[in-house]
Amino acid sequence: MQDASTTRAGKAAEQQALEYLQGQGLRLLTQNWRCKGGELDLVMLDNDTVVFVEVRYRLHADFGGALGSIDGRKQKRLVLAATLFLQKEARWASYPCRFDVVALQGSRHAGQPLQWLKNAFEC
Repeated sequence: MQDASTTRAGKAAEQQALEYLQGQGLRLLTQNWRCKGGELDLVMLDNDTVVFVEVRYRLHADFGGALGSIDGRKQKRLVLAATLFLQKEARWASYPCRFDVVALQGSRHAGQPLQWLKNAFEC
């Protein structure tokens, strides 16, 4: 269970990631899409590609930091959620898609640039 400050920090990181990606030309389709299999932080459109964006925030770099927290189990959950999204939102099902990760680290991300990994893993 997360405490309120952790939840706030995560939401702030997600908002920062959204604004950054919109500045890069991506368009928001939906945010915090939930299903039985999990949650998709951001679903965006990059030209004609549906992009499932996982936003990871970690205060410290312990245990691999924000990027290191995307293990095989997490990837499988994201793939499952994305599959369910495409089934429910059939208008996007014929578009190419990819999985990106936006990682932020540190208190208020001070001194830590946002890291955007396009096509971070294959499904």
